[in-house]
Amino acid sequence: MFEFELHQVRAAELRRQAADARLVREAVRSRRAARREQAARQAAVPEEVHTVRRGRRGLPGTV
Repeated sequence: MFEFELHQVRAAELRRQAADARLVREAVRSRRAARREQAARQAAVPEEVHTVRRGRRGLPGTV
């Protein structure tokens, strides 16, 4: 009888672990989908072009 109870406890623990693993997979899947959706929205909006000139401007006193 004791072995059967141990089996029941172990089976319940395995079910909990499987449910946790499914929850993690679902969360990862939804995060990926949200990132893809955000990237698609950003790609749809045209980017503004900003030219930033780096480095030295030239000699002092000149523009």
